[in-house]
Amino acid sequence: MSANGKIPAGGARGKAGTGTGGAGAGGGSLLAQPLVGPSPGRAAVYLGLFVLGAVVGAAGALVQGAWFPGGLLLALGGAGGLFLGGARGVGTRAGAVAPVAGWMIAVVLLTASRPEGDFLFAAGAGSYLFLLGGMAVAVMCATLARTRQPDGPAVRLGK
Repeated sequence: MSANGKIPAGGARGKAGTGTGGAGAGGGSLLAQPLVGPSPGRAAVYLGLFVLGAVVGAAGALVQGAWFPGGLLLALGGAGGLFLGGARGVGTRAGAVAPVAGWMIAVVLLTASRPEGDFLFAAGAGSYLFLLGGMAVAVMCATLARTRQPDGPAVRLGK
C-alpha cells in the first residue's frame, strides 16, 4: 500500500526496487536496463548494412544524373528499399540507421568538389531532389521500423 492507503497499479506490492512489478513479464522498464552493445553477429550485420548503404548512395548518385526522372525515382526507391529492408530484417531502428549512415557519408563525400574542379553532382533540381528526398526517405523508413513492444496484459491502459 502507498502512503494514501491505496494499492499501487501494476501489482508492485511491497517489492519496490526489485523490478518485478508492473512492466510485464520482463520486469522493469526499458529505461532501467543497462546499455549493452550488439552481439558480434548483429554488429557484422550493421557493418554490412553500412557498406551496402554507401554502395547504394554512390550508385544512386550516378543513376539519378544519367536518366533524370526515372533514374531519380530508381535511386530513391533503391535507397528506401534498403533502409526499410534493413529495419525490418534486423527488427530495430538501428537496422535502418546503419544503411542511412553509409548512404549519407557516400553522398556527402560525392557532393564535395575536388581541387581539379571535378564534381559528381551538378547544381540542378535532380541533385537537390536526390539529396533531400533521400533524407526524407531515411526519416520515414527509420520511423516505420517495428520496434520491440512490451508484452503481457499490464501494458494496456485501462485493462
